[in-house]
Amino acid sequence: MKKIVLPGVALIAVCYAFGRFSYGLFMPEISEALQLSESASGAINSATYIAYCLALLTAPLIINHKGHHYVIQLAGISATLGLIGIGLAYDTWLLAVGVFLAGLSTGWASPALGNAVSAELAPNLHARGNSWINTGTSFGIIVSGPLYLLCTDYWRLSYVLFALIGITVLLWNRHAIPATKTLPCTKSIWSCMRPTRPGSALLMACLLTGASSAIYWTFARNFLTDEKGASDSEAVLFWIVMGITGILGGCAGRIIERIELGWSYRIGILLLSISLGVILLPSMTASLVSAILFGSTYIFLSSIFIVWATRLFQPNVSFGISLAFLALGVGQFLGSFMAGYTIEVFSSTTAFMAFAFLGLLGLFLRVNPA
Repeated sequence: MKKIVLPGVALIAVCYAFGRFSYGLFMPEISEALQLSESASGAINSATYIAYCLALLTAPLIINHKGHHYVIQLAGISATLGLIGIGLAYDTWLLAVGVFLAGLSTGWASPALGNAVSAELAPNLHARGNSWINTGTSFGIIVSGPLYLLCTDYWRLSYVLFALIGITVLLWNRHAIPATKTLPCTKSIWSCMRPTRPGSALLMACLLTGASSAIYWTFARNFLTDEKGASDSEAVLFWIVMGITGILGGCAGRIIERIELGWSYRIGILLLSISLGVILLPSMTASLVSAILFGSTYIFLSSIFIVWATRLFQPNVSFGISLAFLALGVGQFLGSFMAGYTIEVFSSTTAFMAFAFLGLLGLFLRVNPA
């Protein structure tokens, strides 16, 4: 199990934490160095979502023709090139290309690794394997947070280090995860895309979770510094705590085995919504408690969605994971717009409470895994 899971964890860390989320962490320094306006910075960040969705749409097709080993390598190469591009960018266009390439890696990595787990591990290890691989984002945040504090004024150096780690992880995955001659689906594409049971509840759960969590990913740090008066160091500590506790999401596989997927999902949704309310309490301790709840439950829920998707889409699990993560990404994209509008028209407090209630709507969905 470790031979597949450990390099998978490292690849997710490089693709998601370094390639996707680090841009938001270093955005103030990058914007100042390249003299970017807020609108330009936001537009470049949206390239990540576009690339992510494009990669999710193409991943199952490439996996079905070339195998998951090929797509894992593609994700590693894309992430490394993107990190190099961001680190060496001297104008807006080069930065946008780097962010786009890094964004592609996230949409390729998750379905390919999910397919690798399904092909290489015994069925009783699928849930645990997928859950632990999904915690790679948290491990990456644990690295990127302290590196931000050490290299705030030298963000290019940080991206060079990220790229060097990316090359190492790429070679590790190339060696550890074997190429397979057995493709996940030999039927037509449309036949492969059909779930064994109706998948509408899964997609709606992902959409609602993505939308309700978007306000946290996009505005939590600003809320701490602007509304609660937290310093930059406290805000980064908040980010690191969120990453560390995300590792707890790796227990999702065992929890699903003990209390089943439906109850696991409902507990996760409840705790995620509570985290949106706790951050509003007037103390830094409450903020850290919120970070613990959000970090652990977001990774926990995304692990649940992977397990749910793999049970609905057999044998071609990459289609299920791609559709689930596409719905999650669309929810985050729409949620970011709705959150910004709600904050502007009403207030941050009203917005966080409204999005907490939005997340609770997921409790009414019927979980029906195969």
